[in-house]
Formats: sequence, structure tokens, C-alpha cells
Amino acid sequence: MAAAQIAVIVGVGPGLGRAVAERFARGGFDIVLMARSTQRLSGIADAVRAAGREAHVIGVDVTAPDSVAAAFAEVRTRLGDPSVLVYNAGRIQIAGLLDIEPEEFDSLWQTNCRGAFLAAREVLPAMRDAERGSIILTGATAAVRGGARFASFAVGKFGLRALAQSMAREFGPAGVHVAHAVIDGQIATPTNVERMPDAAAGSLLDPEAIADSYWHLHQQPRSVWTHELDLRPASETF
Repeated sequence: MAAAQIAVIVGVGPGLGRAVAERFARGGFDIVLMARSTQRLSGIADAVRAAGREAHVIGVDVTAPDSVAAAFAEVRTRLGDPSVLVYNAGRIQIAGLLDIEPEEFDSLWQTNCRGAFLAAREVLPAMRDAERGSIILTGATAAVRGGARFASFAVGKFGLRALAQSMAREFGPAGVHVAHAVIDGQIATPTNVERMPDAAAGSLLDPEAIADSYWHLHQQPRSVWTHELDLRPASETF
């Protein structure tokens, strides 16, 4: 029997991370759920198992290289080499430039950009050798437009987009599909739905629909790979 395919999702919560985990589980993947805090992940793991797949929960601090290395070493030891990495970790700060402390600026960049670099380094050697694999990075509007009071967030997301382009150009010819998703709008997480009860129907991005788009990216033939995908509600201006 062939070994199960493994998808690692870094940055899992009750919104997009949950939806991606469940979608790839339905597609036949065993799922590794990584997050700084694992307390809220038991229900997501149960949903993956209900789909007939294995679910493994691993705590990780994406700002700490040793933590990232240890988390992926555990994956390789227990399960094998992942064929899909979805980097969904992110932090946002809305503050004027003069109000941002240097330590906080560095922390956001580490979560929004450097963590993806650290995670990708852990999976790329095996993907390159196997000549297959997908790396999907969750971006934001701030990846293409730095807004007022969003400097600390935009710098990390701009960097994530640049990282995606560089990785795609280096590892695409080796068979690794690297894709960057610009999520242009608010996702309908439980928190956002509660915070915006009067939001018009369809004005928040459906996390399950985003997850379907991520699955489509992974399924694309090599002759028609998408590198950058913009996703936004029809009502969102751009």
C-alpha cells in the first residue's frame, strides 16, 4: 500500500486553517496542524479524522528557527516527507508608523514572512528530490498595497510575496508548485462574523471557498500552474 500523502498547515485556527485542513483531508491527505497554541485544534483534528484521515497536532513558534526545525523533524520522523505545505500564519497590527515599536515591527515580519522561509526550507529538499509538491502562501491586500497605518503588516506581506516569487522561479523547474494567494478582504471567521453582524451577504470571503481554491492550485497540471491568485468578494473594490 502506498504511503499516505501529508499536508502540513502552519497557522491553524477556526477559519481558513480549519477549512484547508478539512478540504485536503477530503482529498485523501493526512493532515498536520501546526499553531503556536494547540488548545483550539482538537475539534479540527476530529473533523479530519471524521473524513477518514489521520490528524496530528504540533505546537510551533514560527518566529523561532529551532521550534520550526523541531516541528518538521517530528513530522518527518512520525509520518514522512510532506507533499503540501500551506503557510497560513499571520499577524496584523494597525498603527501609525511613529506608534510602532521596533520590537513589534520585527515580530510581525518574523511571523508574516520569515516563518514561511523557515517552514519552506524544511520541506523543499524532499519536494525537489521527488520532483513534486505544492507550497501555498496565504497573502493579503497588503502584499501589493501598503496602506496608511499598516506598515508593519505590509512589510511582512510584501516580503512573503517576494519569497513566493523567488521560490517559484528557483524550484518550479524542479517540479515544485509555489503559489501566493492574495486574500483581498475579510474572511468569514467566527470572530469576524460576530464582530460584523450587519455585514452584507457575500461581503466576507467564505473560508471553505478559499480552501477549494487552494485545493485547485494543488491539483493543477504543470502546464497551467497559477503562481498568484487574487481572491475577493464581488463587492470588494480594487
